[in-house]
Amino acid sequence: MISVPPEIADLVGEVPGADIVTWDMQAPAPREDIEVMVVPPWNSPRVRELADHPKLRGVVLSSAGYDHMVRFLPPGVTLSNAVGVHDTATAELALALALAAQRDLPTFVRAQADRTWLPQAVNRSLADARVLLLGYGGVGRTITRRMLACEAPVTAVASRARAGDDLVDVVHGIEELDALLPEADVLVLALPLSDRTRGLLDGRRLGLLPDDALVLNVGRGPLVDTDALVAECSAGRLRAALDVTDPEPLPEDHPLWSLPNVLISPHRGGASTAFPARHAAYVRGLIERYVETGRLDNVVAVGPGEGDGQ
Repeated sequence: MISVPPEIADLVGEVPGADIVTWDMQAPAPREDIEVMVVPPWNSPRVRELADHPKLRGVVLSSAGYDHMVRFLPPGVTLSNAVGVHDTATAELALALALAAQRDLPTFVRAQADRTWLPQAVNRSLADARVLLLGYGGVGRTITRRMLACEAPVTAVASRARAGDDLVDVVHGIEELDALLPEADVLVLALPLSDRTRGLLDGRRLGLLPDDALVLNVGRGPLVDTDALVAECSAGRLRAALDVTDPEPLPEDHPLWSLPNVLISPHRGGASTAFPARHAAYVRGLIERYVETGRLDNVVAVGPGEGDGQ
């Protein structure tokens, strides 16, 4: 028995050999014998009750990030994330934020609201800007393609150094980060959140960036020390374009809202019209392979979880 969210049930359709039921994970479970749960993309309070399902073997997320879910996993239950589903949409937003920040589009929007024709001025370009990308997985590679199309050279950093590919000559290891930061005009964070990456961009590392550098975060808010970022942007030394923040949602009285050199989108990286069909195709593929092998692909964690949730 496999449960799928109502948003994609029709698109997933019937899978030979699979018993599929629709469940939004807000109402009580329609069956007690669910083996695999596909978590809806928004508002799924029943994830706190996974231990109430004795037949449960696997959980499939609708997101690439999974740090929020590990704590709820019962012993032995596997967790798979949505590999590749959000790559294109997140990369689109990363590119949009980069272009908007570099070409000063927020200033134009404010001027339009005031019906003000601004005097001629030279804006920053994304072309020829040195992009330092932290996180060279599916999202990172997709962002790299778009940056290169805008003629912005990209330096990629991952957890370990390795050979390059068709996009970059080499992938640098995280131990090289401090040496690379002073050469970055645009720093893009596309990392998952873990104990190793939490607070990775702290005050010291922000201080290594050159004046007027752009910090662009489409990964997770806690990758960056928010207080340190506020201090740098308040001083006018750095700029920021953020799809994710810490805390999140951002309180209405938070200083990030009022900084003119900070552009904020409300965690919309993967939320686009492309999502349902891509998500459904991914889920259908997982179900087909589960029927064949009895296992889920793309497992990122195995229970038990820990903590009391949030």
